[in-house]
Amino acid sequence: QVQLVESGGGLVQPGGSLRLSCAASGSRFMINAMSWYRQAPGKQRELVARITSGGNANYADSVKGRFTISRDNAKNTVYLQMNSLNAEDTAVYYCKVEWGGFLADSWGRGTQVTVSS
Repeated sequence: QVQLVESGGGLVQPGGSLRLSCAASGSRFMINAMSWYRQAPGKQRELVARITSGGNANYADSVKGRFTISRDNAKNTVYLQMNSLNAEDTAVYYCKVEWGGFLADSWGRGTQVTVSS
């Protein structure tokens, strides 16, 4: 029933930028918080950024000042603007949606971000 569609990943050079998008559909419940996680090979999945229904955002220390999370409630979509990318940002990025009501959290399939020269 629930589907999360992620897009925007790809290959960029160090110092470049990417914008990730995640559109959620398939539920009658309201969306509460929306988040971006990432996982690099051999490392555990980590929270990158989270935005609440009221628009309050928090970020991992490693991305503060470089990444910006935003949302469009009318489109049920969350974005992650990534600037000044470096090799340590290389990972699979996952979208997570926290639904209202009794639905469990939903995860996207992930999109690959590779930063390399």
